[in-house]
Amino acid sequence: MPPPPLSVLGPGGHPLASFADRLLAYLIDTAIATVVMMVLFVPVFLFFPFWLASRTQTSPDGTLVEPDLGAFLTQVMVPLLLLQAALFVLVLGLYWLYHVEYLKRTGQTLGKRVMSLRVVPLDPTGTLDRRMAGKRYLVQFVGGSLVPGGGYVDGLWQLWDKPWQQCLHDKFAGTVVVKVAR
Repeated sequence: MPPPPLSVLGPGGHPLASFADRLLAYLIDTAIATVVMMVLFVPVFLFFPFWLASRTQTSPDGTLVEPDLGAFLTQVMVPLLLLQAALFVLVLGLYWLYHVEYLKRTGQTLGKRVMSLRVVPLDPTGTLDRRMAGKRYLVQFVGGSLVPGGGYVDGLWQLWDKPWQQCLHDKFAGTVVVKVAR
């Protein structure tokens, strides 16, 4: 019986993270982000119907008055679009804090910590900094969201990448994900 294959070691001597471990860490991070976003957004979406109802006008006999297009645009659509833009900026900002600022401290998000994973630079003498974490974020979340199918290509890239099993966001940032002791 042949000996089992040796696991590939990362630049610092730690074994590289498996696809399954990275996927589970990603799912944990996504669940955390979903809970935070729901706490922030549910009140906004619950309040919106009441706000919209306050914008309708009734005639003295109680029937609804048809608003003119200009009033509809200025009183409903512009505030709605501004709210959407504000929520989008808030999401990007919260993701930046979690996936860049929090990651650069220890090389781990909560999902990576649970799975005993760490993001490290390819250069074993270097340290993970904001620039590297920011590049990872830009490719993984912004690029993955704007390019159709980009998130799948990025995440699955590690399956055929040799020798470091990097995703595209790791390649762009010069990082690799390793398994660490608890």
